[in-house]
Amino acid sequence: MSVLAHEARRSTTGPLAWLLVLGIVLAALNLRTAVTSVGPLLDQLAGALGMSSVSTGLLTTLPVLAFATVGAITPTMARRVGEHRLLLLALVVLGAGMLVRSVVGSAAVFLVSSAVALSGGAVGNVLIPTLIKRHFPARTGIMTTVYTTALAAGTMLAAAATVPIERASGDWHIALGVWAALAAVAAIPWLALLRSEPERETGGRDAGIRRLLRSRLAWMVAIYFGTQSLIAYVMFGWLATILTDGGFTTSQAGAVLGAFTALNIPVSILVPVVASRFRDQRPVVVGLVVFYAAGFLGLWLGPVDLALVWVVLVAVGMGSFPLALMMLALRTRTPEATAGLSAFGQSAGYLISGAGPILVGVLRDVTGGWTVPYALLFAVLLAQLLTGLYAGRDRYLEDEPARMTG
Repeated sequence: MSVLAHEARRSTTGPLAWLLVLGIVLAALNLRTAVTSVGPLLDQLAGALGMSSVSTGLLTTLPVLAFATVGAITPTMARRVGEHRLLLLALVVLGAGMLVRSVVGSAAVFLVSSAVALSGGAVGNVLIPTLIKRHFPARTGIMTTVYTTALAAGTMLAAAATVPIERASGDWHIALGVWAALAAVAAIPWLALLRSEPERETGGRDAGIRRLLRSRLAWMVAIYFGTQSLIAYVMFGWLATILTDGGFTTSQAGAVLGAFTALNIPVSILVPVVASRFRDQRPVVVGLVVFYAAGFLGLWLGPVDLALVWVVLVAVGMGSFPLALMMLALRTRTPEATAGLSAFGQSAGYLISGAGPILVGVLRDVTGGWTVPYALLFAVLLAQLLTGLYAGRDRYLEDEPARMTG
């Protein structure tokens, strides 16, 4: 109780707290718009910009590369620049990259400006869990709920609204440029928050990369994060094909995919609320894996006319994403350690996940069916279960070296 009381005293309160909540919500709404606004227009963009298949493939791979590489150096940048200043800079970079790519006619410039925009998003991925730990240490669960819900809403909004905007305006430049304006709005609270740049705590130990590489807990969190990202990328990339191969029309498959994407919002609300009620998240880890397994078995072997039921089960399993984000803060005592674990866990995790959709596609083409890809998904689920059981236990990164050496 004394630890909780100390954390409660350290929590930011009053008008500053509400400004931080607003800033986190608006920032989270923007972190995936650079990714999901492109997918619906990919064929049109490729034609308009004269993009080769290699360029198109690179464009779809850029998010993973940016999240892994730029995310890894975010704690170092935050120490030098300051967390509030760096998030403001990240939103400016994100908006500038999206604005530039919305007005160009060159495939090369489009790719470079997309990489710039995604770099801003990558910084936000790492910084926001750190800010939650620093400003709301006693409210990690509710603030993770706020963060992941806004992230899911922004993801779905960009995916769903880009094509209607393009059709209404008759111009893909406008459809992509809208999201740069949203990033500009998100920067406003962080301009006001520059005056409240937090001081780094004295006496706290940073989670340096060498220490994290030797940490079993850091690796378990990273692999858990990677397995949930891999499954998410596979489902977003291949669910429509799975359904059409099972007899759905393209429009039916698209509607189910839309429902699947929309379900991420209520799941992002519920899972952190449930998980934060326990000091030990292992029961939640097991429950989410069970939902995943039931959904995959249904899609693989169950009746096709129950596909929506199986998709709902998988969508509940996708609650492993907000749970993985919660673990970044729950498994650390200080914001500095959260920053290190956030950078390491997300960078390694995105590298693990990046090959998932490609590997599934190769296995489907080589074997001519879905049996081997599903076997791969169940192997990934086993890894998620084992690493989640380790990472979900009530323990702290800072305590691990003492246990390992003592």
